[in-house]
Amino acid sequence: MLDSLVARGFQVEFHSHAKAILAGEFPDAVAELEEVLLGATIPIEEIIGSGGGETKGTQRLRRGLKAKGWSTVTFTIEKVINGLSKESVSHKMDHVRSFDVGGRTYTLAMEIEWNNKDPFYDRDLENFKRLHADGAISIGIIVTRGRSLHENMRSLVRRFCDQRGIDGLDDLEQWGYIPTPKQKKAIETRTSRAKNPIGFRDAFVDKFVSDKFGEATTHWRKLEERVQRGVGNPCSEAIGCGSAGWCRMNGRCCRAICSSRSRMRSGIAAVCIRALAW
Repeated sequence: MLDSLVARGFQVEFHSHAKAILAGEFPDAVAELEEVLLGATIPIEEIIGSGGGETKGTQRLRRGLKAKGWSTVTFTIEKVINGLSKESVSHKMDHVRSFDVGGRTYTLAMEIEWNNKDPFYDRDLENFKRLHADGAISIGIIVTRGRSLHENMRSLVRRFCDQRGIDGLDDLEQWGYIPTPKQKKAIETRTSRAKNPIGFRDAFVDKFVSDKFGEATTHWRKLEERVQRGVGNPCSEAIGCGSAGWCRMNGRCCRAICSSRSRMRSGIAAVCIRALAW
């Protein structure tokens, strides 16, 4: 299973009963996710030129998923007493897909957190928990920035500058990077200060990465921390990561995960599939 991803440089790991669950119950979902992820690329040029909105890479991934039927759905959970609606709560999921399994319909929900504020993980995991508890979904999926890409972002951006001879802000305009006055001043201050000035490339890389891909953004370690704290529990769940996968199991409900990392043109992106037993 997922052999094509492995052949393309993905690292795929299975823990506990993840392989059996996905292969036995959701082969069509596995095939669709495999096909979409095989086409996922994020050129470094798009990372440099991305503005405040959603990146082109994320947009392509969303279009690929929607083409396979993973559409946006708002789940509304309503409390009714003697025919009267007392309260309701809604959970919007960006990508939702239902599959027939043995004559019954089971639903998978996916969220993409490429470069958001890390508290969005809390929202996603808690939504998965509530929807699973209410029988609305069977599996929750989070696609996020992997550990390797996050930790190597500075070297990737620096290599971009070196290969293209970036020696000033004017050189970056053609790649879509327009700094704010505050960013421009911070870079100029570090390059022109009297004591220990640094080169433009070093100043730009430090400012760019700290502003756009800092520790408070969505990346694998932030997701892992929440899972270890039990965010989204109690529920049957499984967590895995690309290079140091781990799984825990207790009680009589299975905990399983399939986790993979896809090699992008500019690094590694982690794909965490959070499997909730039904």
